[in-house]
Amino acid sequence: MTQTLTTRIWREHAEPDNAFAASAAFCHGYDVYGEMLGQARWAEMLFLLFRGEAPWPEQAELLEALAVALANAGPRDPAVQAAMASSTGGAPAAAALMAALATGAGRLGGARDVFEAMTGWAECGMELAAWQARLGEARPERLEIWPAAERAAGFEPHGLRTAGIVLQALQRLSAHAEAQRLRWLAAHRAELEAAAGLPLAMTSLAAAVLADLGFSPEQGEMLHLLLRLPGAAAHALEQRALGYKRFPFPPVELQDDPARSEARA
Repeated sequence: MTQTLTTRIWREHAEPDNAFAASAAFCHGYDVYGEMLGQARWAEMLFLLFRGEAPWPEQAELLEALAVALANAGPRDPAVQAAMASSTGGAPAAAALMAALATGAGRLGGARDVFEAMTGWAECGMELAAWQARLGEARPERLEIWPAAERAAGFEPHGLRTAGIVLQALQRLSAHAEAQRLRWLAAHRAELEAAAGLPLAMTSLAAAVLADLGFSPEQGEMLHLLLRLPGAAAHALEQRALGYKRFPFPPVELQDDPARSEARA
């Protein structure tokens, strides 16, 4: 008798002579290898896996656009730097990706920031007064694995003004028909930044898009981790070939350089 494995997401039929190999696989009822392969896009598969239903073309297009925006955070990003440092030290590929995931999981431009910003959308919707109250309130102290939040989720702690790539992404992504929250975010950016006392970050855009697409904060957190891995992987491979002496960072000027002090002595 052919064995069948079934979860809410996936159903597989085993090969008659090999219980460890599947003869057919279905994702939420869709025949992945018999019908979807060669027809469905990566964004459509992601949407189907997480949401349990096939996206409308506009939804798939918006998710794909967000995936491009998040694909490479660049070598300034701590998660990408962690992957580069791991790779140039000789660690295997999986270690470089795990370094990127661990560093990009938290509140500083990471996936937990997206989770908390999406929680804000669930609680405040598109009510400016509710958002202003949320952004201006003191961060509650909660016992959890994450360090206490020092700022409002979705805002850049270092900059004095909104970064150029954030503004470009906001303009492009908010043009999509499904991006209702993102258009609201663009319209009220000045008021929200004033309430937070900080400029908008890319995590705010990701949170708004993922909320517009119907993902939960937990799903958004996971997708943010996943969608940022390609850039970390590419930079890790490049840095492995270049070596640790050729990182693309400017030299650090030490105000109190011990080497200079010894030379003067």
